[in-house]
Amino acid sequence: MGSKERAKERREKRMQEISLLRTIPYSDHQRWWSSETIAVVTGANRGIGFEISRQLATHGLTVILTSRDSNVGLEAARVLQEGGLNVVFHQLDVLDHLSRKQFSEWLQQNYGGLDILVNNAGVNFNLGSDNSVEYARKVITTNYFGTKNMTEAMIPMMKPSTAGARIVSVSSRLGRLNGRRNRIEDVTLREELGNLDSLTEELIDRTVSNFLQQVEDSTWTSGGWPQTFTDYSVSKLAINAYTRLMAKVLSDRPDGHKIYINCYCPGWVKTAMTGYAGNISVEEGADTGVWLALLPDQAVTGKFFAERREINF
Repeated sequence: MGSKERAKERREKRMQEISLLRTIPYSDHQRWWSSETIAVVTGANRGIGFEISRQLATHGLTVILTSRDSNVGLEAARVLQEGGLNVVFHQLDVLDHLSRKQFSEWLQQNYGGLDILVNNAGVNFNLGSDNSVEYARKVITTNYFGTKNMTEAMIPMMKPSTAGARIVSVSSRLGRLNGRRNRIEDVTLREELGNLDSLTEELIDRTVSNFLQQVEDSTWTSGGWPQTFTDYSVSKLAINAYTRLMAKVLSDRPDGHKIYINCYCPGWVKTAMTGYAGNISVEEGADTGVWLALLPDQAVTGKFFAERREINF
């Protein structure tokens, strides 16, 4: 058996284990949440975001399902509401300052804030063996800056609680700094991004700006960037770095006001983003994000996960 076959076998075994874990209900002492717990999910009209919304609502939370397009967002929420779930829709464009402001005001007025933020909104324009950077600016702006903007907008609105508020960002193994494949070739940059002491928001922003400048100059192919889905991979690398940075920034908050932030890779999921060519169901793809959002009694923060296990950045 080759290495690919063994890896596939291990993944399938792990998926079976997770499927079993999903059938085990949380005990009363593990359930820190209630129907008053507010979870906001971005880009939730379809795919992983929709499924995360469904699973969180199934656990008894109140879910605010958001989407840039009001029509599809309302329809998505209606489907879940008809299933008896407590899901509310509100329009939200994570890239639009006014939209974020209006959403924040509505959220504060109606719910007094939120307990969980799931940064799911994202785009990818490459399929199969494609590696075009035609839409690189849109990919970086949506995936990285959209996540960063939403996180910054929601942090002041996180409700105090003994369990701590939660932020979960959907990322990808394609953005790993030190993976054997698809990593940045610049060793110095890798070390800077990997060292929490030298990691800054300015460094992350400069990294993605340098990439976009090379795209404009048509020099990106010799820039040592990831070779697979380059623009998407760079955007997720930035999300991973930002997650580690924000965990450090938020670490000194007092008890009762803690905020735990993590990211995870859902895998290659059968959704519109992959052209439905993925090998993982949307239920499996959403699972780790929901698990992270609901972790009981564990101060896990600044970590990267896949299949309910911590993986290296």
